[in-house]
Amino acid sequence: MEKPIVTAAQMKRCDSYTINHIGIPSLVLMERAALAVRDEILNALPIYLSHVVVVAGSGNNGGDGLAVARLLKIAGARVTILNVGNPDHASQEHQIQAHICQYYRIPQTSDLSILDEASLIVDAIFGIGIDRPVAGHYVDVIKAMNDTKAFRVAVDMPSGINTDTGAVMGIAVKAHLTVTFAFNKIGLTQNEGRQHAGRVVIADDMGTYWIDEHALADNQDSF
Repeated sequence: MEKPIVTAAQMKRCDSYTINHIGIPSLVLMERAALAVRDEILNALPIYLSHVVVVAGSGNNGGDGLAVARLLKIAGARVTILNVGNPDHASQEHQIQAHICQYYRIPQTSDLSILDEASLIVDAIFGIGIDRPVAGHYVDVIKAMNDTKAFRVAVDMPSGINTDTGAVMGIAVKAHLTVTFAFNKIGLTQNEGRQHAGRVVIADDMGTYWIDEHALADNQDSF
């Protein structure tokens, strides 16, 4: 079957089905996602490992980023986590990954000036979930990321790009590389999304199960 190019809703439905019906835990999918980003960085970008700054939001995209930070630290890179989300709104998976990062003693900060020291920035702020214009502190964060000379890697989607249309939601990260998970996203293939994504790598061995609306309706009675 030819791999689909999906919307945010389709991707969320596939993740939900994989987790809740097939039984692959969300943390397993998160680990697979982080491994894909780590592998691409280690294999394609080894010259940029002198100081990796992972910019982490408070949702699951941020959780992916925290897992990437841990895996790169284990691989020998110098890593700092820049926390930009609201800790009161952190997802359960994010909280677990944050606890693990504390065990590995990865430095963490909320000071944007750390971006000036970065050789490589991992964008793990919003992922596919953004549905309104970027606002508040996040505008300053993304502007600061774009103003650096660091190589920028987006986790799943460049933060601020609409997953369904490729439109910039006020401001968006200008990535040199995007590692997107399971299936390509419509927003990476059209409008400003194409330019902001840079080179796109599809991590299509995640284990996420593809299911469309018709198949979901046909199979609901089986579970």
